[in-house]
Amino acid sequence: MTMLPPCPVCGSEYTYEEGDNFICPECAHEWPKAGNGDDTTDTRIIKDANGNLLQDGDSVTVIKDLKVKGSSLVVKVGTKVKNIRLIDGDHDIDCKIDGIGAMKLKSEFVKKI
Repeated sequence: MTMLPPCPVCGSEYTYEEGDNFICPECAHEWPKAGNGDDTTDTRIIKDANGNLLQDGDSVTVIKDLKVKGSSLVVKVGTKVKNIRLIDGDHDIDCKIDGIGAMKLKSEFVKKI
């Protein structure tokens, strides 16, 4: 049995070959067989409060009341946020919350639905 490399993004050992690529079934990352996956060294792995891998377009739930800076508004526990976008920075989730508008959230205060 041939040993395949683990996924460079999530570290999964369940990778498989398809054509000229390796594919990870857990995070759906693909990388070429010829390379060693170094093209993803600058890719950040962003996980929610439970350790689940987050990706663009996911839906999450807020797990803690969050005060909106510069406002008297509060994002309540259980607020559902759809179609998130992952960004670089301290607040790594960019989203729109109904009734509040565009916001940036920290991944440690959300869980994937």
